[in-house]
Amino acid sequence: MSLDLNSDLGEGFGIWRLGDDEALLDVVTSANVACGFHAGDPTIMRRACELAAGRGVAVGAQVSYRDLAGFGRRFIDVDPVELADGVLYQIGALQACARAAGTDVVYVKPHGALYNATVHHDEQARAVVAGVRAFGDLPVLGLPGSRLLRHAEAAGLRPVREAFADRGYTPEGALVPRSRPDALLTGADAVVERAVRLATAGEIVAVDGTVLAVEVDSLCLHGDTPGAVEHARAVRAALTRAGVEPGRFVPR
Repeated sequence: MSLDLNSDLGEGFGIWRLGDDEALLDVVTSANVACGFHAGDPTIMRRACELAAGRGVAVGAQVSYRDLAGFGRRFIDVDPVELADGVLYQIGALQACARAAGTDVVYVKPHGALYNATVHHDEQARAVVAGVRAFGDLPVLGLPGSRLLRHAEAAGLRPVREAFADRGYTPEGALVPRSRPDALLTGADAVVERAVRLATAGEIVAVDGTVLAVEVDSLCLHGDTPGAVEHARAVRAALTRAGVEPGRFVPR
């Protein structure tokens, strides 16, 4: 078996940095690089692409609302045309950095509040897909069963089902809002157990104990949570022991 491991990278701005990109790039197989709207600047974006290219890690555009102050974690009722154009702009900016690093943007994943909105918000899901489609034929990462993946597939784009190793799930299969205390799994053992059970049994346990059947193509290992690098390394090692080989969902 093979499973893609992705992480959000390049999430700094100017002299401010978040997470250890270099360490995570030794673990993951796909890098969701911030494109300047919620985090990232030209220098950080180009450097993230260079680091990913040097390790054979796939580069994806992590698109967001234009919300640096809120780190893209606040819902914005943006006009769909403006949202689509913003998605197109972000992919294009990252593609310039990727091309300079000798690689390309090969998929797209919404970030934060935009990711959560496109689970159920038809208009914004269609707008994100329209922005991706305007750029080209790129796979789109999203929550299984989300409006985003449905619209992506309808538009002829590859829908990539994603799960999270360190996020709490509701009984309905959505992510628990970050405002709640049970939004994150913080212990390494819990994160590793989640990852292995998901990869080998296709199951995730929701915060109320409900067992959810989930089929995924990629597993997100967040880079901004406490102990993120150690968790990521432990997850990769545990998956390998369980016979699950980490591997990109997009070909080289």
